[in-house]
Amino acid sequence: MLMRTKKSLIKMNVIKRLSASYVRKSKMQQRCQSNRRPIAPLGSRILTDPTKVFEHNMWDHMQWSQEEEERAREKATENSLVRVQPEDQDKYEREASKYWNEFYKTHKNNFFKDRNWLFLEFPEILPKGRKDQMNKEEKSSYPVKLNATNSCTNVGFPGMFEEGKDYCQNNLVDDLTSVQGHSYNKNQAEPVAENKHVKNCEQETVKQESFPGSSATYRILEVGCGAGNSAFPILKVICNTPGAFLYCCDFASGAVELVKSHLSYNSAWCSAFVHDVCDDSLPYPFPDEIQDVILLVFVLSAIHPDRMQGVVSRLAKLLKPGGMLLFRDYGRYDTSQLRFKKGRCLSENFYVRGDGTRVYFFTEDEVHNMFTLAGLVEVQNLVDRRLQVNRKKKVKMQRVWIQD
Repeated sequence: MLMRTKKSLIKMNVIKRLSASYVRKSKMQQRCQSNRRPIAPLGSRILTDPTKVFEHNMWDHMQWSQEEEERAREKATENSLVRVQPEDQDKYEREASKYWNEFYKTHKNNFFKDRNWLFLEFPEILPKGRKDQMNKEEKSSYPVKLNATNSCTNVGFPGMFEEGKDYCQNNLVDDLTSVQGHSYNKNQAEPVAENKHVKNCEQETVKQESFPGSSATYRILEVGCGAGNSAFPILKVICNTPGAFLYCCDFASGAVELVKSHLSYNSAWCSAFVHDVCDDSLPYPFPDEIQDVILLVFVLSAIHPDRMQGVVSRLAKLLKPGGMLLFRDYGRYDTSQLRFKKGRCLSENFYVRGDGTRVYFFTEDEVHNMFTLAGLVEVQNLVDRRLQVNRKKKVKMQRVWIQD
């Protein structure tokens, strides 16, 4: 009888948590209805006059016509007709780390640009106090250009080659309903940080164990850190944030060595380590349920589709109650997908590049299903469509990213 009562209380508590989550989700969706322009930080450079398309490098919130959607679908179908031979597919899977190590050996840290847009796209990376402080500092030091409707003008874009992004600083907000895309743990009823007793007990438990960052009070894990193009912009901020600690991992040992050899690397607030997230048997250098934020940006697409769910489910266990997983990756029919030649397709929407690295192109529904099956509550799921142009060559490219 006591067991049933306890289960009922737990069930009621879970229902309360989920209903609160979906209230937030509903508010988020209202901000991005099809008949309204989404507000910054996704940008607000809208192409209203097609004759001026080559006046800027990037246009935001592009709407595709049915004809454009159909042409993109036909191109993807066409370049998928000839598949990579099964024995070669096995080789690309088996030797995935080798190809990425060769990539970083060739390009070192010169291929991708630093993702300085992260804090504006995902302000929840930082603890609230530091986020407020950074917001004030940026407001006072960064020139803001407003258009006629007082919305932000955005320059650049995040994507495969990470050409960066300059967003208006006066649009950073703290309310969870403002987050451009993240998921958080279902165990959250109220933010853990607001319950000092729970937080203190958690810190005491963690301190009993010895591991890098064991004394930290706010932890961030970046999965697939590469050469540190996300890690170092984050470190630049958290080195002035008491109690903050960054973990970053990659299964390419060459990439981790690039991070560790960087002048900005400091083990006092960062731990870089080699880790294959596809191998469930490998332990992390810290216990489960201690991460406040997990960053998964342009990483999941490099993993075989059959392994993605297992990776997401394992990462979800690393989050503390109320923790957030921030995701951004390639969307279906992005220009880079349509440019693949026949014979580069491994499986549906999964391709291998000339250097042996692989890439998958997601839909909103696929991302939603993966994260909800992992026990996370979706706060927002966006398709970010932009028009990138090469003004010199007069070339237009439709870019598509998923942010969740």
